[in-house]
Amino acid sequence: MFAKIRRHLRRSIYQYIGWLIVTVFLITACHNQVPHTPKASTDCRMVNTALGETCVPTHPQRVIALDLLDNLLSLGIKPVGATVYDGHFRTSLPAEKSVGIQSVGTLGQPNIESILQLKPDLILTTHWGRLDYKQLSQIAPVVAAGDGKNIDWKGWLKTYGAALGKQAEVEAIIDKYYQRVAEFRQQMGERLSQTQVSVIMSWGGYRTYMNKSFSGQILRDIGLPRPPIQDQDKVNEDISLELIPRMEGDVIFLAVGGNEPSIVKSLLNHPLWSQLKAVQEGKVYQVDADAWIAGYGPVGANVVLDDLFKYLINTP
Repeated sequence: MFAKIRRHLRRSIYQYIGWLIVTVFLITACHNQVPHTPKASTDCRMVNTALGETCVPTHPQRVIALDLLDNLLSLGIKPVGATVYDGHFRTSLPAEKSVGIQSVGTLGQPNIESILQLKPDLILTTHWGRLDYKQLSQIAPVVAAGDGKNIDWKGWLKTYGAALGKQAEVEAIIDKYYQRVAEFRQQMGERLSQTQVSVIMSWGGYRTYMNKSFSGQILRDIGLPRPPIQDQDKVNEDISLELIPRMEGDVIFLAVGGNEPSIVKSLLNHPLWSQLKAVQEGKVYQVDADAWIAGYGPVGANVVLDDLFKYLINTP
């Protein structure tokens, strides 16, 4: 009788141990398959991004910028790493501002191994759908600015500011920008509404830039009119040399950079170019394409404003 009871107890114990092993295995497997989602705590805070809410460190110390390096530098933050474009960091600031920053690959194609080696606690970028955000988020919290559809440099700056705890600094920067816009409008006076500004780029080809471009948004904030063909709600339009008349304006800002001199020379030597009113009146101004076309932040915006003051206010 007792022997039978002991056998029954022994069998029950073995079954219990077996079920316990299976349960532990299943819990472990599920844990490995489900991505870790950090929860808000005293050491991090939630930031709304294009990818949803992300819990970022309260005081990030090792930030990586996969885009918009100037946004960090303008907020007094030097990242440990950033991507490069055309062999250099994309910034309109003096080169010494980037000293000590490590390259983590190229814009749009970051090097995961380089990022891992830097042990970041926060990764900042823009949301254009070009990156493996899930993979990056396994390294550190990722904040992606924007909606992936439109250039929104002020909104991108605000998102970076929220991630870095620099909201007050961002508001001060934007206020300063609008102060400069108001100052420019005042100094232009009646000429403001009478000066159509054409923006074209010579960089591996030719384009006209319109209202939704970076510089186009600044011109719109100011209230400078555009030639009718450029007064469209789009970013840009490719153009051939045969369509040079579409580049016409009271003034022309020719953004150059990153191209062979022969491309610019082909434009400037074309017979249709010499027929433009702005060319004949000496009102064509060459400016930096990195700032005018892809500045995407307060540093680039101030370069554009500097050029507008220089050529439309201070030029006789």
